[in-house]
Amino acid sequence: MTQSFERIEHVGIAVRSLDASIPIYERVLGVSCYKIEEVFDQRVRTAFFDIGGVKLELLEPIGDDGPLTKFLETRGEGVHHLAFHVGSVTDAIQSLKNRGVRMLNSEGAPGADGLSIAFLNPKSTGGLLIEVCGDK
Repeated sequence: MTQSFERIEHVGIAVRSLDASIPIYERVLGVSCYKIEEVFDQRVRTAFFDIGGVKLELLEPIGDDGPLTKFLETRGEGVHHLAFHVGSVTDAIQSLKNRGVRMLNSEGAPGADGLSIAFLNPKSTGGLLIEVCGDK
């Protein structure tokens, strides 16, 4: 069975500081941040904005050794990933592997907003980091 992407779930934006970035995005977007959450497994703090049913997720690294810290050092602040909602992350991983897509995760991991997540290897997507998220 082929698992397809259902919708854009969120766009992840790497920032150095949520405290500095949240007021900027609130002013620009005209909406308030509705949730701040730490995702220890991913070594990030997140802040969410809802814009017409699509979330914008600001990501701040926790510590100096996580993948987001490396991203910020090499690329700076900006778009980090595009996330798609799927019914089952486990099924999506298997379906993507069956189609020859390389994955960074072999199974779903705990993510923000109570979702299970997995990332596709950017080498399989033309350089864009894509996340699938949904139920386990």
